[in-house]
Amino acid sequence: MITTKLHDCHGTIVLNRPKCHNALNRSMLADLQQAIEDFRLEKRVRGIVITGGGPHFCAGLDLNELHQTAGSEDAMQHWFQDSQTLQALLEQMLQCPKPIIAAVDGMALGSGLALVLASDLVVASHRASFGIPAATHGLVSGLVLPLVCFRVGAALASRLALGGDHLTAADAHRLGLVHHLVESDQVWVRATSWIQSLSNSAAEALQLTKKVLNETVGEQLSTQLASAAAATATSMTTEAAHEGMAAFVEKREARFP
Repeated sequence: MITTKLHDCHGTIVLNRPKCHNALNRSMLADLQQAIEDFRLEKRVRGIVITGGGPHFCAGLDLNELHQTAGSEDAMQHWFQDSQTLQALLEQMLQCPKPIIAAVDGMALGSGLALVLASDLVVASHRASFGIPAATHGLVSGLVLPLVCFRVGAALASRLALGGDHLTAADAHRLGLVHHLVESDQVWVRATSWIQSLSNSAAEALQLTKKVLNETVGEQLSTQLASAAAATATSMTTEAAHEGMAAFVEKREARFP
């Protein structure tokens, strides 16, 4: 589901389900948590790159898996656990003492966008795009919203989540969501070279700087993510979500009441 690579001073995590645009299933979420922890403990690693295998970064949560859960007696328990697991992963990324760089090519949607925003720095290709299409599936992509507000602002969160807009790479760069734009074949190269330059700084100084940014400037973020996780899970129990996920699986337009 993911692959990891250890280089001189950085580790790379590759989301590796290209046939489904690297949609996040339960196994991937668990593997991501373990990979980040492994790189946190590896003394040689000064920073972590997260990127996607294939033409896209990440299309969000795996709706096929969520839909399959709908028929089980303990579906609600599974959905709340899924939301809590994603929340824990995002908080783990924010609290990781080492800088995390998202290297984005292609789409980063919903929870995929959340991974980008939970990273400290973002390198993207000119063909990257960003969006929150959950409402078109009858869902709430709640965990991404506090992160959009934290990184960029509430106006953009409304534009993406309520307005349904998708940002081009140029838009995202202009708004500050993306820090560097490069060609597709240079995304990972630029991200790793950035970590190499960061390795010239004191690790303790970078760690404390990240702590100030994410725990002081974003002091309410953890509380907001907990509330968002509950909203995300609750949305999965609705009739609209059942129809939206069924439509996605059946490759048809959703017919909402």
